[in-house]
Amino acid sequence: MGGPGAAPAPRPAAGAGAARRAAPPPPPDPVGGRRWFALPGPLALEAGGTLPGARLAYQTWGSPRPDGSNAVLVLHALTGDSHLTGPAGPGHPTAGWWTELVGPGRPLDTERWFVVAPNVLGGCQGSTGPSSAAPDGRPWGSRFPFLTQRDQVAAEVLLADALGIDRWALVVGGSMGGMRALEWAVAHPRRVGALLVLATAAAASAEQIAHASAQLHAIRADRGWHGGDYHHLPPGRGPHRGLGLARRLAQITYRSEPELAARFGRAPQHGEHPWRGGRFAVESYLDHHAAKLAHRFDAGSYVVLNEAMNAHDLGRGRGGTAAALRRAAVPALVAAVDSDRLYPPRQQAELAALLPDADALRVLSSPYGHDGFLLESAQVAPLLAELLPGARR
Repeated sequence: MGGPGAAPAPRPAAGAGAARRAAPPPPPDPVGGRRWFALPGPLALEAGGTLPGARLAYQTWGSPRPDGSNAVLVLHALTGDSHLTGPAGPGHPTAGWWTELVGPGRPLDTERWFVVAPNVLGGCQGSTGPSSAAPDGRPWGSRFPFLTQRDQVAAEVLLADALGIDRWALVVGGSMGGMRALEWAVAHPRRVGALLVLATAAAASAEQIAHASAQLHAIRADRGWHGGDYHHLPPGRGPHRGLGLARRLAQITYRSEPELAARFGRAPQHGEHPWRGGRFAVESYLDHHAAKLAHRFDAGSYVVLNEAMNAHDLGRGRGGTAAALRRAAVPALVAAVDSDRLYPPRQQAELAALLPDADALRVLSSPYGHDGFLLESAQVAPLLAELLPGARR
């Protein structure tokens, strides 16, 4: 666990012993800074049915006050995980994705704040997902149920209960994490002291669904997909090529055209000639990200989480977007990235206009496109300071 003062273990829920015993054990890989919380019973799902034997992996930094009033919930994006801050190492294939913002003396100062980052339900970094063992001991694979953002937040609510946190001082997230942060504020406003969402939307747009659909087709067209039942196969036999192609398609949307032009232009990759079977430098860049993701992420989780993002619609069953957002009567800030072509600023402008206690839209100036919410830490820090009294800029 990062930082001084490790978090208490979750409190057992009444009658949860059998469900906890049925939960799959931690994966054989090094656990790193993770802990696990086994849901106290089958999770009822919005699309129907239940998910039994599920658990969430999570990490914490800092120490909670006795009343839990200094707790901050940070929610990751699509291929992120609970490793919010800290170096890569055993159990953590990549360094923390917001290291500049979390830690002693940083904007989320872990000498003051108790920071919690769960791995999303359906993921593949410790939380139950398609690669996890089902109650029968076999990987879930194609049997894993359809999840929505509401299901994922329902699991996170149970984690908060187990940690003794009745109300978060702040819930923050960007992109997919922003979807879940909004769901927290709409469904559980009394449990959210303040809200910060970045580069996200009230509902997935047709274009966002189209981008995701192309990526999912790439995975399902891979001969290693086997309908989603490939987890028993030896290394290299799964849909890693399809996952790599999906990542190439996604990476183009995560960055801006001016940045790609400035970084790569039409330059060939060093030592290669595109006319003689070689690559342009920008192709090498996409290949790098494809290989990196295929080595650390599960294609089944990529499908499940993209489908959950496509299903995101705060207004579903709540009288529409405006009526749903009126429920989120909490102090809020909404931030856009000016060069974001995947979640364009007009979507964040809608959120800022409809959230009842939101300040004016904040715009991060960045050449990095959608990824700007991850990379522009110096511009995110003042937003945290506005919402958390005493937070460092």
